[in-house]
Amino acid sequence: MASDNQQRPPIFLYTDGASSGNPGPGGYGVVLKCAGIVREMSGGFSLTTNNRMELLAVIKGLEAIKWQNAEVHVYSDSSYVVNAINKGWLENWQRKGYAKVKNPDLWMRFAAIYRQHRVSFHWIKGHAGHPENERCDALAVAAGSGAVSAGKSLPQDPGYSPDQNTLL
Repeated sequence: MASDNQQRPPIFLYTDGASSGNPGPGGYGVVLKCAGIVREMSGGFSLTTNNRMELLAVIKGLEAIKWQNAEVHVYSDSSYVVNAINKGWLENWQRKGYAKVKNPDLWMRFAAIYRQHRVSFHWIKGHAGHPENERCDALAVAAGSGAVSAGKSLPQDPGYSPDQNTLL
């Protein structure tokens, strides 16, 4: 007899991040798909970077999963995020205590939630007509620079620091 986790369907997590100015106002967009159910999420900040929003999109998507040990397929156009996992960069950063790593606050948050699931990462070309990636991009832009253009006040990204932008 299959365990409860084996009976659960896989989750497909599509993500994108955007920043106008980099740093500038930015946002993230997430599309979660599981067994015919689709959930969209987005959020924005007054001053952040594209890489922070790319990573935060994945974090928010993984945090939204309601059970442990889920099979999750993440699709992102961010080489930064995908390569950090697929090329083992994250493991190296962890061994070195996140020294000289950009966005250590988000990488630590990511590592904690990432371990709770069985996650595979897939890079997809951005702005190439992939429906879910295009939707994530639209959500991210609307939540960041689009909100600012519409006169909305966005919160500060609590982890963004100009100093982080200059680390190797």
